[in-house]
Amino acid sequence: MQRRMNPREAKRMMQRMGMNMDSVPDVEQVIIRTSSKEITIEQPEVAILEMQGQKIFQVAGGKVTEKTPAREASKFAVSKEDVKLVADQTGKSIDEARKALEECEGDLAKAILLLQS
Repeated sequence: MQRRMNPREAKRMMQRMGMNMDSVPDVEQVIIRTSSKEITIEQPEVAILEMQGQKIFQVAGGKVTEKTPAREASKFAVSKEDVKLVADQTGKSIDEARKALEECEGDLAKAILLLQS
């Protein structure tokens, strides 16, 4: 039969092992973003465990929702000069050159190679 440890004893034992645990008060929302989805946790309980210089965040409870983020519009403006250069180098139309530059995030060499292949 295991003996239950009271919270004070547990805290002392953690301190002897070089561990420290604190809760984060008044957390309203935790958001976890990955490349393919966004996880939102409303009203969670968050604890921080500090051990050997590392911080470990523990998130518990709350209402969990997942969604796939909408693709953002192009984050940069492709200049007319770049589009013209790519179109001249590949013999493709201006529209094709612009699409290739947007797909390659403005990288001229990648856009030219993409259109030539």
